[in-house]
Amino acid sequence: VPAVRHMTHATLQHPYIEIRDITMAYGSSVIQRDLNFTINQGDIFVIMGGSGCGKSTLLKNMLGLIPPSSGDILYSGTSFFQASAAQQGAMRQRGGITYQSGGLFSAMTLAENIMLPLELYTRYTPAEITDIVAYKLALVGLAGYQSYYPSEISGGMQKRAALARAIALDPEILFFDEPSAGLDPISSRLLDELIVQIKESMGATVVMVTHELPSIFAIATNSVYLDNISRTMIAYGDPADLRDHSTQPVVRQFLTRSAAVAVED
Repeated sequence: VPAVRHMTHATLQHPYIEIRDITMAYGSSVIQRDLNFTINQGDIFVIMGGSGCGKSTLLKNMLGLIPPSSGDILYSGTSFFQASAAQQGAMRQRGGITYQSGGLFSAMTLAENIMLPLELYTRYTPAEITDIVAYKLALVGLAGYQSYYPSEISGGMQKRAALARAIALDPEILFFDEPSAGLDPISSRLLDELIVQIKESMGATVVMVTHELPSIFAIATNSVYLDNISRTMIAYGDPADLRDHSTQPVVRQFLTRSAAVAVED
């Protein structure tokens, strides 16, 4: 996986998502300000930071679920928040998301969960949708599980089923909110490997909110660190480089899980 990570980052350097002068606030309470960074096509990009720093809020901004207080987000050079409603809808369909809890509908089978976006946004026939569902489940290692309900499978399998739904429309970008939350180390590693495989096979870009260091160092090609004290980004780059060379002690502390990091002379 690390070899794939570095090859991908070295060969694809085309800006895909641009975060420009973003400020996030709830009323008069500013969460983050002056965020400026670029996610390149083909990146596995991680949004890092301590609890309450605004990672999930930034993800919601990027998904177009809530607008930032100020600033803009561009996809392939096109502003999302200045686009028409129809254009925004088309841009949203270019992305897929998995939530921290998986987000599967408990009253639906796995097949029904994956069918939903296909029925809403495509003109495939029922037979074609059935074939696509079977294919997507096979891609995530769940061939033959169409009739199972989420409560009938393990947490790791639920995460993979959620990924199958996220890729139902063959998105250009995949968003993950704490994908490994609640998983044991082996299941987490397998999910990381699956994310890389799916990303490579689809030629997608990945944006991930996570605090899991094994995942960060195994698959991330780039990252940003949001600081909840200064309320702005204080680091941007390859996580391994930030761990070893960042001038910000709090970043090195986060990436080494050390109790304290001495400030270099």
